[in-house]
Amino acid sequence: MKKIVFVLILVGVMGGVKAQGASGSGSVSKEEGAVSAAVEKLRKALIDPTKENLDEVALDDLTYGHSNGMIQNKAEFEEALLSKKSDFVTIDLTEQTIKVIGNTAWVRHTLSATNNDGGKPGTAHLYVLLVWMKQKGQWRLLARQAVKVPV
Repeated sequence: MKKIVFVLILVGVMGGVKAQGASGSGSVSKEEGAVSAAVEKLRKALIDPTKENLDEVALDDLTYGHSNGMIQNKAEFEEALLSKKSDFVTIDLTEQTIKVIGNTAWVRHTLSATNNDGGKPGTAHLYVLLVWMKQKGQWRLLARQAVKVPV
């Protein structure tokens, strides 16, 4: 738990650095490209979840925060998707920013989605922060927090 808190604090501090244009050159490093590919793998897994693709993308210590304040661990996150309590039909990610710091990375983007949560059609427009960790050569999701885009 202390590690997760430390990573989230670190992400908050480094977020200010990125906002000031730490890598404003527009070039994408190899690691940023690998993190971007992991984000795409997560996006696809959210739309078409299987136990295998969710396990591949998420760490066992996952903490997954929703815009309504609900926080899930990995088992709860997977169960919600596999049972269709949380059911994404489409997901579009825009305004994505990636910052890699050693074996940790943070990603911010805007998520626009259509969903069918519990059989009820709806939409979501969220700002999302993802924290990724590289383990055994793979970028895997450690933490996620979303907030609703102000109207």
